[in-house]
Amino acid sequence: MGGSSAKAQSEFSRIVTLDRLGDRKIAERIEATAAERDQVRARLGLLGLDRLVADCEVRRGLGDLVHVGAAWTAEVTQTCVVTLEPLQQSLTGDLQASFRPSRGQSSQVGGAAEDEVVVDALEEDPPETLPSDGIDLGELVVQELAVSLDPYPRRSGAAIPSEFGPSDDQGESGPFAALKALKGKE
Repeated sequence: MGGSSAKAQSEFSRIVTLDRLGDRKIAERIEATAAERDQVRARLGLLGLDRLVADCEVRRGLGDLVHVGAAWTAEVTQTCVVTLEPLQQSLTGDLQASFRPSRGQSSQVGGAAEDEVVVDALEEDPPETLPSDGIDLGELVVQELAVSLDPYPRRSGAAIPSEFGPSDDQGESGPFAALKALKGKE
C-alpha cells in the first residue's frame, strides 16, 4: 500500500492513514509475502501458510466513523490431532470493523468523539478506538484468520486407535465409579 509513512507493527502490516483516506473510499488487495507468511505461521503455530490474501475496503461512515470491510482467503497447514499428520485447509472469511477517534485525538475524521459508548448485546459491536498511526488492515486479517482456525483439526475418517480409547472395564473402576456407587445408596 502506498502513501503510508506509518511504521509496521505486526508481521503482515498494511496501514491506511487517515490523511490517505480523505473523503473517498480505498479499495485494495493485500497479499502477504513469503517472509510475512512465515512470521504469521510461526505466530499462529501453523505448519504452513501458503497463501494469505484479502480484498479490503476502507471508507468513511456517518459522523466520525471509519468502516473497514474485507474478504480474505488463506491456505493453511495444521497438524491433525488424531494422526499427527499435516492437514491442509483452505479458509475464507469476511471481516467488518468500525473505528472512531478517541476523545484525545484531533478529529481528522470530523465530528467530536462521544464521552461514553453504550453497548447493546443485540446490536453490532461498538467501534474500536482509531489508532493514531492508522488502521492496520493486515493485522485485522491475521486476527480474523486466527479465530477462524480449527482448534482441533482432524483428517476426514481419522479415528483414535482402540488401544488408546476407554476400556470396557474402566466404567466400573474409573474416576466416576465412586460417584456412581454413592448415587446408588440414596
